[in-house]
Amino acid sequence: MRISERIQASMARAIAHGQGGVAPAKLAAALEYAVTPGGARIRPTILTSVAMACGDDRPQLTDAAAVALELIHCASLVHDDLPCFDDADMRRGKPALHKAYSEALAVLAGDSLMIMPFQLLARAAGDTPARALALIDILGTRTGMPFGICAGQGWESEAVIDLSAYHQAKTGALFIAATQMGAVAAGEDAAPWEELGARIGEAFQVADDLRDALCDEETLGKPAGQDDLHGRPNAVAAFGVQGAIQRFDDILGGAISSIPACPGEAALAQMVRTYADKLVPAGARERRSIPGE
Repeated sequence: MRISERIQASMARAIAHGQGGVAPAKLAAALEYAVTPGGARIRPTILTSVAMACGDDRPQLTDAAAVALELIHCASLVHDDLPCFDDADMRRGKPALHKAYSEALAVLAGDSLMIMPFQLLARAAGDTPARALALIDILGTRTGMPFGICAGQGWESEAVIDLSAYHQAKTGALFIAATQMGAVAAGEDAAPWEELGARIGEAFQVADDLRDALCDEETLGKPAGQDDLHGRPNAVAAFGVQGAIQRFDDILGGAISSIPACPGEAALAQMVRTYADKLVPAGARERRSIPGE
């Protein structure tokens, strides 16, 4: 089964479980709305690819870890779009959840999607409880304070922003979780995989800055130009378009070099390269400037 099919099947099971019993109908529908369409599913794909590179001897645990991570990501998008944060009207080419269902249901859906992952990992422990506990710890660390995506969002409320800490928490945290959780799900130590996740996260942030600056709303499936609108620090403002692309390439090279030795090292390196090619906006490498640069 292809990685994308594994992820989709596991995601469908997890959402169906959350919609079961006597669940309130509107909130149950909001859960489905929040996770579809799925976008690139890049974080669970990285997690699963790392697990496969390390042997993937507990595929059910890998699948649970991949979906747990993606649910956290989807929850963060729901909350990011709220009026108190980005106040975004669109996400993935359709109305943001709070626009489609109400702000109250968006808050509750995001909360539910953040709780569900820890249930999934606990239930998937099977005969490897130590791995499941480690997965729960990593996911919690990279979701909350002081090193997770909540901290990343919190930096936007500070008068002075620690740019490195902001980017590592806002974007890098879940990529670090992806590489570390993939290794742990397959029985490997998490520590050697932190650098790869951090570098992929940094590259993704630069690519996201490029897309925000260069792409339109239709292409992105969400509002464009948000970094400039909200005065956020970003790679395009700091380095220009071509400078940001060069930084992306440098980070990517470092990411590939940091892959720990494992049976599937070559295949994992190819996967990273393939995804990287999709991240930089088409035609960006040929551009020399943008308005206002």
